Amino acid sequence: MRTVRILIADDHPLVRRGLAATLSEKPGWSVIAEVSNGRQACEQAVLLLPDIAILDLTMPELNGLEATRQLHGTVPKTRILIVTAHESEQLVREVLDAGAMGYVLKSDAGSTLVSAVEALLEERPFFSSVVAHRVLQGYLGAGASSVDPGKSALSPREREIVQLLAEGNNNKDIARLLDLSVKTVETHRSNVMHKMDFASFADLVRYAIRNKIVTE
Repeated sequence: MRTVRILIADDHPLVRRGLAATLSEKPGWSVIAEVSNGRQACEQAVLLLPDIAILDLTMPELNGLEATRQLHGTVPKTRILIVTAHESEQLVREVLDAGAMGYVLKSDAGSTLVSAVEALLEERPFFSSVVAHRVLQGYLGAGASSVDPGKSALSPREREIVQLLAEGNNNKDIARLLDLSVKTVETHRSNVMHKMDFASFADLVRYAIRNKIVTE
């Protein structure tokens, strides 16, 4: 029987250990990497090629939504499961659009995590019951009109920079993290401020918190 290789990304060590302990009880499953942010998740996934990547949504440096987009592009055979405390229909819709196959609430993880991974291995989507209900409501109701139109106006790189700025990084820090020139970062920052009509840096931070790009 082939070993199932799993990567876990969550910035809370206790959560990572709990998820890893639950998954390791399953014969033939191996947690090959535990990381604390989305950037590390992307780096390790390219190196290790896991079958399953389990991501939290709100992580430093690169959040789970942006990490999902990057993983879907760089390691398309890795199936992505979101395990998070957030349950908004908008977020579910966005991570599915980004390439995730499953969405489980942390409050349900103890009872559904193994089932969720089994479903993804069979290329079936999996949702916590509350999340599935919200998704159904969204499609039967307002649908895509509930998504913040401003958020979709930012490019993936711009969303990365918004997160890093809101987390307190300066232009030089961001240039180092993203391997860009300081001038390029300054250009992206200026474009974001203009595109989103932010009057101040505080507006940018409020936007990042409101759209779950960072946590309060």
